[in-house]
Amino acid sequence: MGEQLWSQLRDLAPRRVRPPRSVLLRQGDPGTHVILLDSGSTLVTLTGTSGERTLLAVRGAGELLGELAVLDSQPRTASVIAAETCYVHIIPATDFLTFVDKHGLLTALLRHAIARVREAETVRLEMATAPVAVRLASALGRLLQAASAAGSEYIVRLTQTELSQMIGASRNAVGAALRPWRERGWLATEAAGGLVVRDIASIRAHAYAQR
Repeated sequence: MGEQLWSQLRDLAPRRVRPPRSVLLRQGDPGTHVILLDSGSTLVTLTGTSGERTLLAVRGAGELLGELAVLDSQPRTASVIAAETCYVHIIPATDFLTFVDKHGLLTALLRHAIARVREAETVRLEMATAPVAVRLASALGRLLQAASAAGSEYIVRLTQTELSQMIGASRNAVGAALRPWRERGWLATEAAGGLVVRDIASIRAHAYAQR
């Protein structure tokens, strides 16, 4: 979608603010609206049958969220959570579908949605089969897209418990995976419970070398 069409779509609803950790879209809800993410970043998570959460993706400013449920009239397949303060435009489904029809956007949007589904399936396969260190390194890489930068360092504001939930591992297993990375200075633990990531490339290389 070009900048002109994006601007026109954005004008269909007022700009609103959503605080960090707020749920923008909830898995299982009907597709009553789409969200245009004007600024900020979000986490796309999948909740399993036992309540476990998996981090599927991170979406940033300029992204369209929740369009698949509107296009196919099916419940939302994942939740979207604000990773930081987000400014959004909430477009009702009827207005969005009218806009899509008027500008002939259906095919392009469906291709985009299918690409996202394939991306999510790749992550789910990795979470089901890869060792804990690989799952954790991959999740940290995705989280850095939503992390606050402090020079060459990135702050991931999730606790060890939250990280363990997102990769389907025990807290002890996550702690064991983090230990060698912390000892090598590639990351550090914040007093508030988050992580300071200093060298994601080395973390990934070490994780995959242990496979």
